[in-house]
Amino acid sequence: MNELFNRITVNPAVMTGLPCIRGLRIPVTTILGLMAAGAGRDEVLAEYPDLEPDDLRACMAYGAWRLRERDVELQAA
Repeated sequence: MNELFNRITVNPAVMTGLPCIRGLRIPVTTILGLMAAGAGRDEVLAEYPDLEPDDLRACMAYGAWRLRERDVELQAA
């Protein structure tokens, strides 16, 4: 999984710090949004020729990992 996560970069100077793919100006959210709207792997790769199939897998893995993270408000006793 680490090799997939290495494809996701966060840089405040690139796309205002959104998680992007390999330092490119392609946010993870853009790719996930396309796929959620029904775009297939080949369609996304044709739209963004700089991407590789593992980049798409990295986006999905990153999205799943982020959804597992959650804030839990602690109650004072």
